[in-house]
Amino acid sequence: MLRILLIEDEEPAAKRLEKMIREAEPQADILAVIASASSAISWFAANEEPDLIFSDIQLADGTSFDVFREVNVKCPVIFVTAYDQYAIDAFKLNSVDYLLKPLKKDELTAALEKYRTTRPSPAATPALDIQKLLQAYSPQAPVYKTRFIVRYGDHIKTIPTEEAAYFYTEDKVNFITTFEGRRYAIDMNLDQLETALDPKLFFRINRQFIVSIRSIAEMFAYTKGRVLIKLNPAAKQETIVSTERSAEFKSWLDDGNQR
Repeated sequence: MLRILLIEDEEPAAKRLEKMIREAEPQADILAVIASASSAISWFAANEEPDLIFSDIQLADGTSFDVFREVNVKCPVIFVTAYDQYAIDAFKLNSVDYLLKPLKKDELTAALEKYRTTRPSPAATPALDIQKLLQAYSPQAPVYKTRFIVRYGDHIKTIPTEEAAYFYTEDKVNFITTFEGRRYAIDMNLDQLETALDPKLFFRINRQFIVSIRSIAEMFAYTKGRVLIKLNPAAKQETIVSTERSAEFKSWLDDGNQR
């Protein structure tokens, strides 16, 4: 019998979740439905750990992360969350499953199936890394631009950021060049782009260019400590890392940290 603990402060959501679990897993034993972080901490102090936890993030008196700071949870946790994809990606990296609100029956069923498949292997369900989850949830966690809208003629299209090889300014117009070698004018200037792009992946080498780490084909030592870069696809202009940015550029190449 699967012993499940629910941590959810919204009564309608808790009832819906419990109903869906019972439909998907008739033999499940719902141990308790807890509505606050303090109550959850007290529950863990008085009871054996369940086999599986379904937990919302925002609770009546804090977050579920407050619970996991106090309680060393070793069983799998499936977060029930309305948070954006950026945070969810971090949950994935931490090997924690999730369900987006509003809940869907097929997604709940898939999450339970994943639990049944991975649970026999302890290595497949590692303990929570609370620090990674806190970083993902933090309101200060940066969210970088994932796509651009471009226009050409009468057409409008979106370009995912990962398809951008570099950005540059020419005759006071700002452009994006894709890895396919296509060029499009964009509305954002390089100052705006510099803060909108992930600094682990993009670097502003001078006043005219921001380049993706993936676009750098070759590099050469240049005068005054500068670095000459050959890009792929090739740029029409000469791309040289400015003197004042060269040291930071080399550090960025080394560990991916620009700031």
